[in-house]
Amino acid sequence: MFAMSLERPGDRLKPETRPDPTPGPGEIRLRVCACGVCRTDLHVVDGDLAQRLHPIVPGHEIVGRVEAVGPGVDGVNLGQRLGVPWLGRTCGVCAYCREGRENLCDDPQFTGWTRDGGYADQVIADARYAFPISDVYGDAEAAPLLCAGLIGFRSWRMACEAWPVKRLGLYGFGAAAHLLAQLARFEGQEVYAFTRTGDEQAQGLARTLGCAWAGGSDDRPPQPLDAAIIFAPVGSLVPAALKAVRKGGTVVCGGIHMSDIPAMPYALLWEERRLVSVANLTRQDAIDYLPMAAAAGVKPQVTLYPLTEANQALDDLRSGAFAGAAVLIPPRA
Repeated sequence: MFAMSLERPGDRLKPETRPDPTPGPGEIRLRVCACGVCRTDLHVVDGDLAQRLHPIVPGHEIVGRVEAVGPGVDGVNLGQRLGVPWLGRTCGVCAYCREGRENLCDDPQFTGWTRDGGYADQVIADARYAFPISDVYGDAEAAPLLCAGLIGFRSWRMACEAWPVKRLGLYGFGAAAHLLAQLARFEGQEVYAFTRTGDEQAQGLARTLGCAWAGGSDDRPPQPLDAAIIFAPVGSLVPAALKAVRKGGTVVCGGIHMSDIPAMPYALLWEERRLVSVANLTRQDAIDYLPMAAAAGVKPQVTLYPLTEANQALDDLRSGAFAGAAVLIPPRA
């Protein structure tokens, strides 16, 4: 097994050769075909999320083919193509799991953070947390759907749960936003894209995808928004988004990590505006979203990197060097 692993937060990923892993009870081993590069990977590498496993192989937007099956696994075939997301396992017994909110599990495992992920040519996954991928997607296209797509979808449903949303704002027009924009447009919503000031590349992508407006994150949209989702990990965007939504509107924080939210006047939250966060995802999110994305014609824009260039991909994500999503391709066996 070849992997790019992190010894300590702040280090560069290092190439490593390990013995091929053996799936345990309920587990499968996948030959990785592609793995997306997610901003959460940056939070793991930079230490924003405390490292739980030393060393750790990051990566949780995994598309691969089953090459070994552990005891007790039913309904999975050798050679089958499956996707492995961020949520790697839940306890199934805590109050949150029993309530159908496994994304809030008290004893979860997360792919690429608490268990080794997909910056490798092989990965072990719990078979219950791996999902079939539609044939309309190639391996590299499918990878960003496994987190950027899923967390955008969960954020979007939360944004729309209180009132119908006609005008939707997306702050941080990266992997998640460019996928969600396509789904929201398919559902008849107007999408307003907020990017880093002067990021013409991201704004151009937003316009190409049919967004009604694209501008800097400090700009006010031409119309009040019904809801806004913040994907950028920047706390100062919270008061900006609250200013942009109408009375009764919703602002969703869609990331696992965000810098501190600055002090702000209560008037920004008043008039029944809602500020909520999204945590992780559930298996039902994947079951609902993946077919829906395919039916809506959601197509990720991807920039490909060899697995050995994972550090460069992370650097480019940090600096905003590409629009859309980055995907790592392992060397072929």
